[in-house]
Amino acid sequence: MSLSASKPYRPRIGLTTYYQEAAWGVWTANAALLPGTYVDAVVAAGGTPVLLPPIGSDPSIIDLLDGLIIAGGTDVGPEHYGARPHALTFAQPHRDSHDLSLTRAAMAADLPLFSICRGAQILNVALGGSLIQHVPDVLPDSRYQPAPGVFGTVEFTTTPGSICASLLGPRATAPCYHHQALDRVAAELHVTAKAADGTIEAVETTSGGWVLGVQFHPEQGPEDLRLFEGFIEAARAYSRTRTERTINVDHHI
Repeated sequence: MSLSASKPYRPRIGLTTYYQEAAWGVWTANAALLPGTYVDAVVAAGGTPVLLPPIGSDPSIIDLLDGLIIAGGTDVGPEHYGARPHALTFAQPHRDSHDLSLTRAAMAADLPLFSICRGAQILNVALGGSLIQHVPDVLPDSRYQPAPGVFGTVEFTTTPGSICASLLGPRATAPCYHHQALDRVAAELHVTAKAADGTIEAVETTSGGWVLGVQFHPEQGPEDLRLFEGFIEAARAYSRTRTERTINVDHHI
């Protein structure tokens, strides 16, 4: 057996990115970018990262992936859930359209889907849910975004039998940074983790499959890769199943 054959398959994981002005070296220009913590977490958990800019990545890319991560970022445009914009809402329409379409395509294909912070909000909105546009309006004492560029910490409890509970146990803490949160939960999702103040911290699909949306930022805790490792294992299993289906089809041609 060759060395490459003895190594576990590293599933191809799509990660959505920003597309905006950035600076590097002597250059300042538009760039597709993503915090390296996401890439590091995918690699450390056993996956192969594939960055997906919100320009030119159409839903057909799903056919080439074993799993998809909808990453954090700016607010989701309230027009997607029938609301007027809050004074503090800042959205990027091109990224909204991209992430919503990829989320729906992943759900239709039963592709393992890990939606983080903004990603969890995208997941809920894609399936018909709504958002709280500014959490401090509802919870004045909340500390989910302590200061610009400073992560807070959230403690939450999980629902028995959920993906969250199986990987994190009944209670966990995680870094957080958000001023929006899930409000009306889509019918195709159910809540599987909550903070003590009632803030929804995780949702999963009601129809089975590996779909997890988390309001917190697990990629900011490199010492705790449990959610990423569970996701990568689901992506590896998805790849095996797809290969088996292809072989069976070929045998019947």
